[in-house]
Amino acid sequence: MQIKYRIGIMPGPWPGGPPGEGLDFFWRLIDVCERTEIDSIWFSDRLSSPLPVLEPMTTMAAVAARTRRLKFGPSVLIAPFRSPVLAARQLAMLDYLSGGRVLPAVGIGVEQEREFLAAGVPFRERGRRTDEAIQVMRRCWEEPEVTFAGEFWRLERITVLPRPIQQPMPLWVGGNSEAAMRRAGRMGDGWIPSFITPDQFRVGVDKTLTFAAEAGREVPGDHFGTLVNFCLDSDPAVARSIALPFIPRGRVDAPTLDACTAFGPAALVSERLEQYVQGGGSKFVLRPMCPPERMLEQFERLAADVIPAFHGR
Repeated sequence: MQIKYRIGIMPGPWPGGPPGEGLDFFWRLIDVCERTEIDSIWFSDRLSSPLPVLEPMTTMAAVAARTRRLKFGPSVLIAPFRSPVLAARQLAMLDYLSGGRVLPAVGIGVEQEREFLAAGVPFRERGRRTDEAIQVMRRCWEEPEVTFAGEFWRLERITVLPRPIQQPMPLWVGGNSEAAMRRAGRMGDGWIPSFITPDQFRVGVDKTLTFAAEAGREVPGDHFGTLVNFCLDSDPAVARSIALPFIPRGRVDAPTLDACTAFGPAALVSERLEQYVQGGGSKFVLRPMCPPERMLEQFERLAADVIPAFHGR
């Protein structure tokens, strides 16, 4: 298999000023991505957040209308929060309108029970609901009529049209846990964790492939990737000082954070990505840790100094 290496981006901290300021920033961001070699843009899915987080479904529709080349996806769509038929229909429509540029990825969501309470979903059911939702979405994308009786959803002669342009529609699975690896191997088309060291990533790829083999399936070799937080500056100390106020707290310990981020010159970012490549990765989402007013500059530098060599390998 010829592996295609690709780098996409996720917006960093969003502007918190007047709505018009954030909207102007959004269009400028999308135009930078479309104009450069950035492969894709990804949007986090949160039901509640103290900071602005763009809702992924509606935001992806705006991206589809604004662009002709750029791919886009949720990182990741919280499957338990939504009816899987509605999610399948929305993603199919986005793929149809964009000419096949959607990159669906799903997961069980963050470890915050209050968001599940707000969604009306029992926290303890999130894993089983995600498994069942994946089954339903796949069938809605591929079959002319779906009848299904599960633990959480019942379908009787359901048809989703228009179909996605991509057939079959790829469905990636997010998450760092072994349960996520098992889900990706047994039900998904790819695995994309975050806040994971290169060594942990290598182990996760091997486990995912093992789970796939046990299920009589195959996850393509170029369908493994991860999210990497970065900040570009010629001086690593300066890059770290810029990034420090924006690094999510409590996700991982300090050694893990040091091993899964890249704060410094372009060569350091490339080196970190290469460590993941050695573990089986080829698709990456890079998220800048910097003030909003420096985000576009970071993406321009990433597109100029890191992406061309990586995409051309």
